[in-house]
Order: sequence, then C-alpha cells, then structure tokens
Amino acid sequence: MITLVLGGARSGKSGVAESLAEHASDPVTYLATGDAGTDEDFARRIAEHRRRRPANWATLECGARLTEALARVEGTVVVDALGTWLAAHDDFEVDAEALLDALEARSGDSIVVSDEVGLGVHPESAVGRAFRDALGRLNQAVAARADTVLLVVAGCVVVVKDALR
Repeated sequence: MITLVLGGARSGKSGVAESLAEHASDPVTYLATGDAGTDEDFARRIAEHRRRRPANWATLECGARLTEALARVEGTVVVDALGTWLAAHDDFEVDAEALLDALEARSGDSIVVSDEVGLGVHPESAVGRAFRDALGRLNQAVAARADTVLLVVAGCVVVVKDALR
C-alpha cells in the first residue's frame, strides 16, 4: 500500500506520516532524503525529526539514492521527503517511473511525504519556479498510483483519495 502525505511547510505532514507508521507492521525504516550540509536551521529540523522517531525504527539517510534504498528495505517505510530528493538532482530531473516501480514492487507499506508547493507564493526566481513545477508533476505521478492521498493543513488531515473505500 502506498500512502502519499502532502502538506505545506510546518503543516505537520511528517508527524502524520510517523503516526501512520506507528500503526503499521514492523519493522519500520525511515528513509531520509535531506542533507543539512551547512544549513544550521535545517540541521535543527532534522534533529527534531530524529528525536520524535521510536527507538526501534531504523533510519537510512539515502539522499538522492531513494529508489535504490526502497529496493533494499523490508517492512514499512516512511520516505521523508520527495522535495529534498528532487532537490538533490541536477535540474530537478528524476526518474519518476523508476520511483513508482520501486514503490509498487515493495511488499511492505510505503508512506511518502511531500511538500504541496502549489499553494504558496509564486516563486520569484526561475529555479524556484522550475522546482515548484517539477515537484508538482512528481506529486501528481505519485498520487495517481497511491492508494491513499492525505493533505495536512495546520495539523488537520484531509483525505484526498482513498482507494480502499
């Protein structure tokens, strides 16, 4: 089963994804796609996410190698997040089909977190617009194949798609 959890910055989407994983079958692996580098604020946010995770969850910092990581892990995975995975690729070019194939080939549940970037301010820069457009297309591709799509707004969950109902 593939669940896509969308939301804006600080909407609570990662917390919702983690809550879903807590009720899933063991083992749970958290696939982290972000790398703080020298960004102290992002490093603090990553540390906050780490503190929230249960001690029995494995964490794999896969960065740009998300598709390969999905093929290696068993059980439930939480992918956090598609935006940082996309940003790790030159010109925001990723193989969305390979990602979707990897998600569908898994025997365990996949909970995928992504930013819903189309609700915010129109980016001023060409690179900002390119990122927004690329992530919007990637989110649409994942949502089309996901069993469940949730939108998190101010910590509240809206069911956008539930193929199981």
